[in-house]
Amino acid sequence: MATNDNKLVTTRRNVLFGVGAAGSALATGLTTARAAEKQGGQVTDAPVSDKTQERQSFYGLHQAGIVTPRPAAGMIASFHVLAETPADVERLFRTLSSRIAFLMQGGTPPELDDKLPPADSGLLGPVVPPDNLTITVSLGSSFFDDRDWLAPHKPARLSRMKAFRNDALDADLCHGDLALQISANTPDTNIHALRDVLKNLPDLMVLRWKQEGSVPVLPPKSDGTHESARNFLGFRDGSANPDARDAALMDKIVWVPENGTEPDWTRGGSYQAVRIIRNFVERWDRTPLGEQERIIGRKKATGAPHGGGNTEHDVPDYSKDPEGTVTPLDAHIRLANFRTKASEANLILRRPFNYSNGVSKSGQLEQGLLFICYQADLEKGFITVQRQLDGEPLEEYIKPIGGGFFFTPPGPQDESDFVGRTLLEAAGHDVIRKS
Repeated sequence: MATNDNKLVTTRRNVLFGVGAAGSALATGLTTARAAEKQGGQVTDAPVSDKTQERQSFYGLHQAGIVTPRPAAGMIASFHVLAETPADVERLFRTLSSRIAFLMQGGTPPELDDKLPPADSGLLGPVVPPDNLTITVSLGSSFFDDRDWLAPHKPARLSRMKAFRNDALDADLCHGDLALQISANTPDTNIHALRDVLKNLPDLMVLRWKQEGSVPVLPPKSDGTHESARNFLGFRDGSANPDARDAALMDKIVWVPENGTEPDWTRGGSYQAVRIIRNFVERWDRTPLGEQERIIGRKKATGAPHGGGNTEHDVPDYSKDPEGTVTPLDAHIRLANFRTKASEANLILRRPFNYSNGVSKSGQLEQGLLFICYQADLEKGFITVQRQLDGEPLEEYIKPIGGGFFFTPPGPQDESDFVGRTLLEAAGHDVIRKS
């Protein structure tokens, strides 16, 4: 009888416990539902942003997307150009410029007969928001080499990217006749822009490869200053970047000058280097912190260089450390920038994005850096810096797999102008400015 009584008590306790759990779950569910109701949203509601109406100007001496502040999402799309004749190349440049001007400004696409394909993909809704979009047009070496009438006007330092010692380049991820750097606040805006270009230029160029990327969004610090975003190695990327707000400095580092050794039509343009650099993050994450910091040459938490300073913006003085006691002689930041008077000729403006492409066949994360930089002289800029970095300890953790070298023409002056006009005129093609 006592045994039965114990079973009865246990059963009652189980029932009571079950009821209590159910009641607790019900209460939690109600609380969550009320919280969601209070926030005014459902699970599938689009995230709210107050930046969709941010816009950049398409017109000016330089193309947008170079010194323009970098937004959260970026992409490089590389194309094979089908246009061969001057007339078709003009049509390519005009159409591309027209689409970029609309997409960067935003607006309502025209309504067409429903028996025809719609004018817009609809990805961003019936009204296209500008969303801080920039689309930067650049030309590869093959664009000039494959057209006899353009070959004499090829930028003097434009070359086809060659493999460096640590590279494992995939041919399907390299080079191109024409590249678009597409950047916006959101990746959907970039994809929308790419699809718009593909829809409107099917007979003039074909997509070869693309790589998307992003950077973390960070609020300003309490003192109003901004931090550089971190790459997938966990270090700040861009600490020593030249100040893009300094017009005189950009004239020296980024823009092709007047009366130089370059063709006249290139003035106001820039050389673009693109590199898809895979990071072996699993190996890196198993490396001691002290070793990571010696390889990079900075403190991981703050970005400050070794040997003094508390912030990423403090400048190391290598003249006081000739033996590399403080900052190793083969540290990444030391090899990339010697910080001498002579090395000022090798400065570049970096504009990178992190990328994540899923999982490799060996079960490793396919992550890395979509490296993009601009300079007035490709040979003195990226190529020289990369040669200095050859053999650095960081190579154990990274592997460049794609990219290319391109030239970014000057920007269109106004609505009657288009990207590439100065090149066509230099080649003797009669271009009529349309009002």
